[in-house]
Amino acid sequence: MFQGFTDETVDFMWGIRFNNEKAWFEAHKKTYLDSLYKPMRELGDELYDHLSGQLKDYGLISRVSRIYRDARRLHGRGPYKDHLWISVEQPGDLWTARPCFWFELGPEEWSYGLGYYMAEPVTMARLRARMERDPAAMEKLTRALGRQDEFFLAGQEYKKPKPGAPSALLEPWFRKKNFALEHDEKLTEEIFSRQIAERVKTGCDFLLPYYRYFVTLDGDPDPRDA
Repeated sequence: MFQGFTDETVDFMWGIRFNNEKAWFEAHKKTYLDSLYKPMRELGDELYDHLSGQLKDYGLISRVSRIYRDARRLHGRGPYKDHLWISVEQPGDLWTARPCFWFELGPEEWSYGLGYYMAEPVTMARLRARMERDPAAMEKLTRALGRQDEFFLAGQEYKKPKPGAPSALLEPWFRKKNFALEHDEKLTEEIFSRQIAERVKTGCDFLLPYYRYFVTLDGDPDPRDA
């Protein structure tokens, strides 16, 4: 059962940031497994149990990211990440194009939320088309987002916003090329206890209606074929 991260967790992440090489990692691999991977796995399993019970029809899975960087995309960086994340999502080859819940921990901050790692253009086109057909549904969700201060709308934006926003309330969504409902925070004592697990579960409860909205977008017709 997840009990929180430790000082060793943070020390390891700082260590790999400044000693990003195989020899250092191999010498500290047990610390990585015990102080970072294991509690991250436990938190992921707890979050999965919490969400899958409420989203029984979606076949969710939980996974922990690899600490190894893709060797094809090092771009002069070391072979290891100095952060780790968990996600709860639907399985599939193109997981980057599906909405997922996530929690990420780095040496300086943590974050969590719901969104796409890399939404496909057709997904964003379907989102805009759905908002044009039925603005009330997303306006309700957007108003709820504006009434709280845990999550904000983040993500890469088009250089020129897409036209067709049915209201000023929905216009920010038409700017997005990719998006997430996200919370970012510097490390505090909260991460060293179960308090962080309860906070993440409560936050994800708020995000459930957004997940149910986004996860069905793939079933909408492709508006580019109209």
